[in-house]
Amino acid sequence: MAGTRTLAIIKPDAFGAGKAGKIIALLEEKGFVLKAARILHLSKEQAQSFYEVHAARPFYGELVEFMTSGPCMPMVLEKAGAVAAMREAIGATDPAEAAEGTVRKLYAESKGRNAIHASDSDENAALEAKFFFPELA
Repeated sequence: MAGTRTLAIIKPDAFGAGKAGKIIALLEEKGFVLKAARILHLSKEQAQSFYEVHAARPFYGELVEFMTSGPCMPMVLEKAGAVAAMREAIGATDPAEAAEGTVRKLYAESKGRNAIHASDSDENAALEAKFFFPELA
């Protein structure tokens, strides 16, 4: 039985530190199936558009700057209940609060440099996947 899909992005901190393979392996061990992936360096305009939902938040400028600081790796992954399962697999935004064995506990540097982005709802997963992988829509 096919699962649902979600989007995750290995952020520039983890990608630049050579952690992409370990993160993908961890997600596959948790039952996710990688359906699409690419490596790209976001432009300021792309990052601003993708994170537009946060434009009024105080961290928006810093987030855009961080996400354009180096290559990242957006991925579409599939699993039953993919969005909730991914949120559980990556852990809390602050790695100090993340559960043992989660991506952020293992690979994040800080709350701002937290290794991975994951969609927070099925609706956002579809929109975010389409942003990076329009060919899958």
